[in-house]
Amino acid sequence: MKKIRVGLLFGGRSVEHEVSLLSAKSVLSCIDKDKYEVVLIGIDKNGQWHLRDEKTFAMTPKHPREMYLDGEKREILLTSNESGKLVSLTHPTQIDTIDVIFPLLHGTYGEDGTVQGSLKLAGIPFVGAGVLSSAIGMDKDIMKRLWRDAMLPVTRFITLESHQLKEIDSARIIKKFGLPLFVKPSNLGSSIGVVKVKKEEDFLPALEHAFQYDHKILIEEYVIGREIECAVIGNEEPIASLPGEVIPKGEFHSYEAKYVDDMAVFLIPAPLSPDLVRTIQTLAIKAYQTLSCSGMARVDFFLTPDHHVILNEINTIPGFTKLSMFPRVWEASGIPMKELIDRLITLAIDRFEKEKILRTQI
Repeated sequence: MKKIRVGLLFGGRSVEHEVSLLSAKSVLSCIDKDKYEVVLIGIDKNGQWHLRDEKTFAMTPKHPREMYLDGEKREILLTSNESGKLVSLTHPTQIDTIDVIFPLLHGTYGEDGTVQGSLKLAGIPFVGAGVLSSAIGMDKDIMKRLWRDAMLPVTRFITLESHQLKEIDSARIIKKFGLPLFVKPSNLGSSIGVVKVKKEEDFLPALEHAFQYDHKILIEEYVIGREIECAVIGNEEPIASLPGEVIPKGEFHSYEAKYVDDMAVFLIPAPLSPDLVRTIQTLAIKAYQTLSCSGMARVDFFLTPDHHVILNEINTIPGFTKLSMFPRVWEASGIPMKELIDRLITLAIDRFEKEKILRTQI
């Protein structure tokens, strides 16, 4: 039986570049090599796409922030071909057919619909959300507006753009939300650029910090409650995992807590009543479907002391590192990493085949 050739796509022009390398190494170590032939495709911080060697594609120092692409590289180009092809620019005669791409690009220029659009134009199946839902899932402002319009519970928030910085009425905003409050970039993940503001004099510096990462930022109320995460996979009929709980050791679930050992406690599955588990799973699927997601996502919640469940955000390319919640809650739900990867690839191919039959001309 011919193996399915899977292109693992990682790296990218994002501040989450290093996290992407960690996710790629994890997927590479777990994918079924008897069923899949893996082609490693690294995108460097300049946006160049390269074929990578499995033995040296990324160096792994002690701290994930110091990871980097390594080894011999050959620049490649996506061609618009019915079966999907990668062409080596340095060796124009060498052509590798790719059956499906597995994007492990976190953050901007990868999780926000840009790469998904390129793959769709090239006619190549890809794992995860499509163009629209990727873009919506990346933009916390639009995401929360759609959830709010669908009558789903979300935190109170306002959105500011960088040109409004000089006009901001700090006192009015602080009176509206109280302290502490959160300031975060609208289009970013891994808690990068997020500041928990506890004093009024720290508010404007927090805005300036967040504006370094995005031209649009969110100011959100601080919700006292537990941090619960639930994973979803599927296309037309998605299913939800058992929820997991994150107990940060710091002020919130920061970059270090997510990707460095001993910075958070993970309870998998979360100690919740059966009724609360069903409520969270149902809400996770509703949130997923409201944004027209497919393939996979992780949905994050706050659970208040009086058992109100509030949506925080969605992540359409969740982490696959050893500390990531997404693969761990599926493991607890009876789907180990190897099977999870297999299901995601199958979902990608199924969606592609269904979209392929749609008419493109009259």
